[in-house]
Amino acid sequence: MIIKTVDNVQEALKGVKDGMTFMLGGFGLCGIPENAISELVRLDAKNLTCISNNAGVDDFGLGLLLHKKQIDKMVSSYVGENEIFEKQMLSGELDVELVPQGTLAARCQAAQQGFPAIYTPAGYGTEVAQGKETREFNGKMYVLEEAFKADFAFVKAWKGDKAGNLIFKGTARNFNPVMCGSATITVAEVEELVEPGELDPNQIHIPGIFVQRIFQGENYEKRIEQRTVRSK
Repeated sequence: MIIKTVDNVQEALKGVKDGMTFMLGGFGLCGIPENAISELVRLDAKNLTCISNNAGVDDFGLGLLLHKKQIDKMVSSYVGENEIFEKQMLSGELDVELVPQGTLAARCQAAQQGFPAIYTPAGYGTEVAQGKETREFNGKMYVLEEAFKADFAFVKAWKGDKAGNLIFKGTARNFNPVMCGSATITVAEVEELVEPGELDPNQIHIPGIFVQRIFQGENYEKRIEQRTVRSK
């Protein structure tokens, strides 16, 4: 059994350089790799391309990288709650590729499974399809979309073992599983790191073969984007 454990986030992010492309799991602020993002801020890596469902909020998640203008391009499904993201996109400071959520997940999964591209009906007949190959299947038109290529994938799981097997909790599962193994190096941060054999094999969502580095994260805030409570 190959042990994938590294001691801390600094070791987990060894090899990160300017100009790289990263995948980052999460949906809004749910299930984001908080420790990895904080380390990217500390490293001050520049000219980054980030593939993520969205960019968090102004002062948390990928918003921290946008605030320091470390990101040159975002590949996302929506702008969401991030005013910095919106302003940089509208001003032309930030290159943005908006991708339907299903297509985003499928392009990640294609990379994970070793497929070079997918065909999707989403976007056919719109600007999204301009300059791309289209093809008819069973009377319906589809657009060819290439699998993503990334240097690192940063994901966050609830539990993991030292061999890299992962379990996600609830909706924090979101885009994290399809990003595992979708990049040259997948780094998993977990809330609880256990010995191999301690996880129930029937509960494992991602086997360790898709993970190159794993560490136990710390100081998770788990913020909520829009907290809504019922009046008394």
